[in-house]
Amino acid sequence: MSDSLEKSFVKQLTDNQNIVHKICRLYTNNADAHHDLFQEITIQLWKAFPKFRGEAKFSTWAYRVALNTAITLYRKNTRTVTTVDYEKASYFIHQEDYNPEEEEQLKLMYQAIHQLNDIEKALIFMYLEDKDYTEIAETLGITEVNARVKMNRIKGKLKKILNP
Repeated sequence: MSDSLEKSFVKQLTDNQNIVHKICRLYTNNADAHHDLFQEITIQLWKAFPKFRGEAKFSTWAYRVALNTAITLYRKNTRTVTTVDYEKASYFIHQEDYNPEEEEQLKLMYQAIHQLNDIEKALIFMYLEDKDYTEIAETLGITEVNARVKMNRIKGKLKKILNP
């Protein structure tokens, strides 16, 4: 990047850094995260600045780059799973007795369900999740009567599969 382009970037960013700070405040909840996001947005602005054509105001362009960067990082962070030490959280965990017969029944049920077609699988899943036929019908794009009929047929199929 040339000196003049670099000076232009620094001036524009200095004049418009409040935009970046506002976005950082929206997507962070502490000073360290704010600083990290500000730094990441600055890096992305720096990388993209040579492509800035000036068709829009710098502030508009910076706002867009900053928002896209913040949203991308936010999505990445929400995909991570936060964990807690087992010792600290053990009082939340209720251990159930292992029942090998129940486990075997579940395996058989899933094997049977895997033999169904995609619509049937979706219908049985929603049924097992205690969804009513109205909700099942709306979700699958069929009538409520059709959902009931399909469910009765699925039950028959599953009985045949499970009890040959």
